[in-house]
Amino acid sequence: MRFSNSMLGIEVEDYAAIAQAVEAAGFHSVSLSDHIFYPQTLTSRYPYTPDGKPQYDPEESWPDPWVMCGLMASATTSLQFMTSVYIAPLRNPFVTAKAVGTAARVTNNRVILGIGAGWMREEFDAMEQQFERRGARTEEIIEVLRTLWRGGYVEHHGTYYDFDPLTISPVPTEPVPIYIGGSSPHALRRAARYGDGWMGMYLTVEQIREIIPVIRRELEEAGRADEPFEIGCSPLIVPHPELVAELEEIGLTTILTSAWIAKGVMRAGREQAIELVESFGERFIAPLAGT
Repeated sequence: MRFSNSMLGIEVEDYAAIAQAVEAAGFHSVSLSDHIFYPQTLTSRYPYTPDGKPQYDPEESWPDPWVMCGLMASATTSLQFMTSVYIAPLRNPFVTAKAVGTAARVTNNRVILGIGAGWMREEFDAMEQQFERRGARTEEIIEVLRTLWRGGYVEHHGTYYDFDPLTISPVPTEPVPIYIGGSSPHALRRAARYGDGWMGMYLTVEQIREIIPVIRRELEEAGRADEPFEIGCSPLIVPHPELVAELEEIGLTTILTSAWIAKGVMRAGREQAIELVESFGERFIAPLAGT
């Protein structure tokens, strides 16, 4: 089982030092959240809480994930950097291709593009991107990104994006894994048909048991049952070895967590975050690694 530590809830200036601690504690990756802004008046419903309200403070810092990848890569050696999740249909795909391609090169291909269709209409309106059909656009964006990252002169003629031969540089020297977030039937199908993996948020163990077979069925229907496919989520559990072994047996490959939020700390200073990361590694990751 791999572990990914969310960087939500710390100061931008602390990312590099905390990333070093995360790597030393045995985490496989860090996960980076994405919003461009937070509106003073929010009418959109947040899909991951019972009351539809985000559990984070509106004043939360949302640094650009690809800038932070470059920063943390310079302070670490093997840690991977995953967005959880990057709102792909909120941007023109050329912008995403350029940013992710650059981040892949400067990190020696240590980036994972976790994407979602988004839920905050206010962001789409301000960015002048269509909120409706964002799921379908996300699917085509994946195709566009992979085409652009092939390098050389490429073209695309689709429903939402259309361009004649052009070239973009830099491009990754290895394929960037694309994981797709969301727990709706459409999101699970999208992940199985277009992604290299799936990510779920705030799920109970019972929900995980129900969802993974659905993903497996979707993969089989898509003719991809024998292809490598990552399954990660943030389960609402304390990751003791017996339960982690059960989740691994049914197909979970990565636990998305936060060493400080798991302890009820929504905003952590550098020293506190590092202390909690070290403690998490000692309590949960080391025993599972047999150390």
